[in-house]
Amino acid sequence: MEKPLVLIIEDDPAQNQIFNISLRNDFVVETFLDGDSAAARLDNVIPALVLLDLNLPGTSGRELLAQIRGDKRIANTCIILATADERQADILDKDADLVLLKPISPGQLKELALRLVQKMAADES
Repeated sequence: MEKPLVLIIEDDPAQNQIFNISLRNDFVVETFLDGDSAAARLDNVIPALVLLDLNLPGTSGRELLAQIRGDKRIANTCIILATADERQADILDKDADLVLLKPISPGQLKELALRLVQKMAADES
């Protein structure tokens, strides 16, 4: 079975790498350190999951969230918001499938990401 695609959009290089290591055994992982390059990539792929930091250089996480939800082609992509800002998390909670407050446990991230993608696949079949 082909691994699902996940886009990790996180501007902190260390955090980005931790997320990548957590998910790469179960997903095809593409990582981005800014919102602009992620936005351009979203025009060309249909990821199963996007792990999205809200505070990004260039296109913000909030703008990327709106781009994904507003594009019929990728609107059903699972989105996990990763943020340290509890207030922002509460505001955007309804637009994401899951909101995780940093710091995020790598094991918890892997488990939740797999569960979300499996649930989405089951709902579609």
